[in-house]
Amino acid sequence: MGAVVISIDAALGWGFHVDPPADRPTDRIARSRWGWTQLAETLETYDIPATWAVVGHLFEEECAGAHVGHPSPPGWFAHERGDDPMDEQYRYAPALLDDLVGSELDHDIGTLTYSHVEFDDATEALAHAECDRAIEAAETAGVDVDSFVFPRNQVGHREVLAEAGVRCYRGTRPEPATDSPYSAPLRKLARATVVREPPPLVEPEVDEYGLVNVPASLSLFGVEGPAQRLLAATVGDPAVRQAKLGVDAAASGEGLCHLCLCPSDLTTEADLSRFRAVCAHIDSVRAETDLTVETMRSVADHVATPDTAA
Repeated sequence: MGAVVISIDAALGWGFHVDPPADRPTDRIARSRWGWTQLAETLETYDIPATWAVVGHLFEEECAGAHVGHPSPPGWFAHERGDDPMDEQYRYAPALLDDLVGSELDHDIGTLTYSHVEFDDATEALAHAECDRAIEAAETAGVDVDSFVFPRNQVGHREVLAEAGVRCYRGTRPEPATDSPYSAPLRKLARATVVREPPPLVEPEVDEYGLVNVPASLSLFGVEGPAQRLLAATVGDPAVRQAKLGVDAAASGEGLCHLCLCPSDLTTEADLSRFRAVCAHIDSVRAETDLTVETMRSVADHVATPDTAA
């Protein structure tokens, strides 16, 4: 499968709701709806469907804040009813989701749990509640959930996903073995700028629970900071360079380049330019090769019925 997948972790304020108000990245939260709309418009421009993994609570228009019966830790929903609540526009997003559902693109709308719970540290009861409530909220909005992304990529309780009827999930990026003394972020930056290696192409496979694991290849905003900004200003954006290498590698062989990001990653026009450059490259390569653009759901279809794979 020579293909590209883009998956989007659509959480808005839920990605940061357990942080104390003083520690929340207010700039990222404040720009998250702008980032969401810019991602959607760019995908429309280049005719690229994506997997949108949405926090289930965003499907709702309002709630009492009690969440009766939800086995969450004490204070988990306190940001909804405390002294300094997070603004409602970052806790609900039915209009944004209506636009996705009504899009002519065949977006795959999956889930990022109901309230952005990290599954590696969740009880089984909490994992069940997060899956079931997210799926119920989506189905109420007319969305069938096939795809799942683990908040902050913390994989766990895959058996719960299978029991809930989920078909596929985004697994963790394969990391090559290394004896380098440098930190993982520096190694990633070096691969993008010095070594010039593409991100790993991945091979989706069915796991022991019958779920299709669609591992990530590259987070488009996984390496940020002064070094990245300096390189972007001098030799070009290393994230764009890596993504283009991955797309080209997928087009040249049988592999999947799985790119991922969040709406809250886009806070500036430069961030948007990065995403536009990647989408433009996907579109141009697709026009000249056999590269296909898939979603996690369509990848799961191909893995389940290999004779129909591209």
